Amino acid sequence: MEECKIKNLYNLEETIAKPLLENLTYPWEALPKINDFIIELGNSLDTEIYEQKGENIWIAKSATVAPTAYIKGPAIIGENAEIRHCAFIRGKAIVGNHAVVGNSTELKNVILFNNVQVPHYNYVGDSILGYKSHMGAGSITSNVKSDKKLVIVKNGEKNIETGLKKFGAMIGDNVEVGCGSILNPGSVIGKNTNIYPLSSVRGVIPENSIYKNQNEVVDKI
Repeated sequence: MEECKIKNLYNLEETIAKPLLENLTYPWEALPKINDFIIELGNSLDTEIYEQKGENIWIAKSATVAPTAYIKGPAIIGENAEIRHCAFIRGKAIVGNHAVVGNSTELKNVILFNNVQVPHYNYVGDSILGYKSHMGAGSITSNVKSDKKLVIVKNGEKNIETGLKKFGAMIGDNVEVGCGSILNPGSVIGKNTNIYPLSSVRGVIPENSIYKNQNEVVDKI
C-alpha cells in the first residue's frame, strides 16, 4: 500500500504539522495525536506571528476570522488564513497558511495543509487534506461506519486495519473533490486526482486519476 504512505501523498514542507507527520508511515496514524501536538506546538509559536485567543487557541495575526465563526481549542489558525461567516471549528484542528474555511463549514480533528479550501458547507472530520486540495460545495467526509466497526483501508484485495473507529479521508496534495460528494470512512485519495461531483467514494483512489464512479477511474491525460 505504498500509495497510502505519507511520503507519497503530501509535501510536508507545506504544513506546520511536519514534525508530527514526518516520523509516521500512514497519515491516519496522526489522528489520535493531533490534540496533544497542537497544545505542545502552540505554546512554542512565535508571538510576533501568532497570538493566543483562548484556551489552547492560537491564531495568526494576519488571519481573518469572521466575528460569527466559532473556534474551540485546541486549534491553530495559520498565517493569512480566512475563517468565514458561521464556520464551526470544534477543536483539534490545524488550519494552514492561506487556507479557507467557509460558511457553515465544520472541522473536527483535522490537519489542513497550506492553501486548502473547504469554502462552502463542508464537513471535515478525522481527516487530513493536502496542499492546495479543494472540496467543492456540500462535499463531506463521513468519518464513522454505519455499523460502528473499526475502519479498514481497502485497496482491491489489500486491506490495512487502522484500529480507528473515526477516520474520514486522507486527501493528497492538489486533489479536487466535486460538489456534493461523500468521502466514506477510510477513503484515501492520491495526489493530483479529481473526484466527479455527486460521487460516493470509498477505498484507495490512485494519484493522477479522475474518479467518475467505483467502476470508472481513469488516468489523467
